Amino acid sequence: MGFELTAEQKQAENMIAHWFYHSERQTFVLTGYAGTGKTALLKNVVCQRLELVPDVSAAFVTPTGKAATVLIKKGIPACTVHRLIYQSIAEEQEIELNGKKVKIEKLTFRRRESIDKGIKLIVLDEASMVSDDVLFDILNFGVKVLLCGDDSQLPPVEGFNTYLKEPDMRLTQIVRQERDNPIINLSARAREGRHIPYGNYGNKAFVIDRRNFCGERRKKLLMRAEQIICGLNRTRARINDEMRAAYGYTGLPKDGEKLICTINNWEQYIDGEMRFNLVNGIIGRAIEPFYDEANYMGFTQFKPDFLDEKCPEALPFDAGIFMTGQYRYHHGDYFEKFDEEGNATGAFTLNRFEYGYCISCHKAQGSEFESAIVFDESYAFKEDAHRWLYTAITRAKDRIIVIR
Repeated sequence: MGFELTAEQKQAENMIAHWFYHSERQTFVLTGYAGTGKTALLKNVVCQRLELVPDVSAAFVTPTGKAATVLIKKGIPACTVHRLIYQSIAEEQEIELNGKKVKIEKLTFRRRESIDKGIKLIVLDEASMVSDDVLFDILNFGVKVLLCGDDSQLPPVEGFNTYLKEPDMRLTQIVRQERDNPIINLSARAREGRHIPYGNYGNKAFVIDRRNFCGERRKKLLMRAEQIICGLNRTRARINDEMRAAYGYTGLPKDGEKLICTINNWEQYIDGEMRFNLVNGIIGRAIEPFYDEANYMGFTQFKPDFLDEKCPEALPFDAGIFMTGQYRYHHGDYFEKFDEEGNATGAFTLNRFEYGYCISCHKAQGSEFESAIVFDESYAFKEDAHRWLYTAITRAKDRIIVIR
């Protein structure tokens, strides 16, 4: 089995098994705080107790590609919700561009008529990020769905999630291997709205007064963190500028710079096997970018941080945000594509990126970083302040610094 179930986990396992074998209800909702062993329990109950095989009789899905790779690294084959339930259909269309008729291949996405008949259970992890609209599309397949998430995190950016409000089972007991984890202890304080004093929490978690976070120490710690997280756009812009200066970058994004996608492009795949789409929140590196500055355009073979490969083709993007501070084009604007001889061969749409050294907590949801620095701006989120800080702290896996 690999680990010993707590009494609470055993109760959850029994309840899930009873639901799966004996209940007519289509959904079971499992929630749990960070550190309660949700992922380990999911793997155990599905593979051992229910004797289902991931990718064969059980489909593990997540809202984002990054969240899917978190499961994959833990030995659970997973894909995005989008890949499981929607299919892409290529349609050739003719549009008028610069006074000429240009043929383009347009992808449209429709909910699949059915999924593999061998799938007896869909396991949706990070369910707190998924809206009711998408959940409705999943449930339309008639397959039992086990929803798992942390209802103490921030709600979805778009739409509402009502399923996690009344879970069938909530895990609250921190598992043995996490009891002494300073990050888990700090996150519990944040979740409960308790005051968190400045200090060193087990050499893994630190809370620092922002007035003391300055000079060479600040620069050194910011450059060492895998991800910086904040709440306000002005803070994000200022820290991204600070990080670029620390690395010696000026002007437009250079090779190796950290970028984050800021708008969904479901038509653009970012890997050779066409498993993952270029969607809002994906972080990666610019690879050998080049620019058409006169038209505020850039091109890069973007490398997502959760994949070992870079995009198979150069992605066109709106460079206006890096040149003027404003996007120059609307999402969906078409631009002519030419071959090496200068002949028009079709059209492309522009993607959107911004610097990704510092990102918002909402953009960080579903991701896991070895180390993170959080600028605590939870006060700006009013009734969601505790959720914001809890979500931000739990993005760190090994080391966290909270600045406030």
